[in-house]
Parts: sequence; structure tokens; C-alpha cells
Amino acid sequence: MEIVVKDIQGKDTGKKVVLDDAIFGIEPNEHAVYLDVKAILANKRQGTHASKEKSTISGSTRKLKRQKGTGGARAGSIKNPLFRGGARVFGPQPRDYSEKINKKVKDLARKSVLSAKAKDNEIIVVEDFSFEAPKTKNIVALQKNLNVGDKKSLLVIANQDNNVYLSARNLQGFSVVNASDINTYELLKAKNLILCESSVEEIVKILNK
Repeated sequence: MEIVVKDIQGKDTGKKVVLDDAIFGIEPNEHAVYLDVKAILANKRQGTHASKEKSTISGSTRKLKRQKGTGGARAGSIKNPLFRGGARVFGPQPRDYSEKINKKVKDLARKSVLSAKAKDNEIIVVEDFSFEAPKTKNIVALQKNLNVGDKKSLLVIANQDNNVYLSARNLQGFSVVNASDINTYELLKAKNLILCESSVEEIVKILNK
């Protein structure tokens, strides 16, 4: 599959990039995408939630009343979960939510999303560029020139470029990521995928290993 390369003004450069069918032309595997996104979101969870149980709240352990003969429920101490200020039964405790999936499944998920976006014409390839200084208006102009201003977009660059990253940091719905850091969740969230020319080679190199 061939895509015309544009410059940051949104004009055709006359160059074309061939997208590798092994990455951008496969039949998407929805289950692999589901597994990868599920793992990514699970790994984002801190798991530091906690509630106080009978052993962790303060209060006397004195038995409040005799076991039988009062006509009421049995109560062992003021920490009883039925009382105001008492413990919580089976409350959340700190835990590790992280999930591990095989590298091949993760690669298949990314290939599936890239192939789906290529099929739906949601991939734009631009010439490699950089900014002299970090300015938000540079990215705003890029969005306007590429007609992606009102849609969530992900710009993939080959190598870390702080001026480009800082220029996009304050914009809602526009993200910048290195080719080596792309993941299935970020690719899915973006309506438009903007690839720098050299980042296409990096993606192919990473996913063809």
C-alpha cells in the first residue's frame, strides 16, 4: 500500500511511502487487541486502595453486652461492622492488578490496529520536521494544514524531539509519541495517525523482529 508524503503545510511532496503489508495490511485480530488493551489498562492501576477491617481500626475489644437474652443481635465489640464507625467487611485491600501477555500477541494487536487504520484511510505520512523552539501554535498550524484539528490525533516521531513534544503538550486531543513507544491503546484512541516519514521505517523494524 502506497501513501503520498505531505509536508507540514499539508501539500504533497511528490514522494510516496510503501506501507509493509505484513504490518499495515493484515486481517485485524480483535481478540488480540482486546487482550492487549485490557493488560495496558490493568497495568495503569495503582492498586493502593484499602479499607479498615476489624484488626486495623481503633476501638475497645470489650464485649458490649451478654451473648444471649437481650433480644438483640450478638455483638462482640464496638468494632462490629453493623455499628457506626465499625469495620468494613471484605473491603478492598492493596493488590497488584498487572497482567502479562505474550510479546507476539502484543505485536499482533499493534499490527491489527495499524492495518485497520490503513484500511480506513486514517493514516497520514508527513516529512520529517522539527521546530526551532517549543510553540503550541506550530502544532495548531500543523493540525489545520492536515485537516485533523477537531479529531483526536497521534503524531509518531522516530526519535525524541523535545521541541515537538513540548509544543503539543498543552493541546487536548493531540499526542506525540516515539515510534518505539507506541501501544495498542494509544493507537485506538486516536482517530488520525500522523506518521513522520522516518517513523514508518522504525515501526516496521520494531514489529518485524
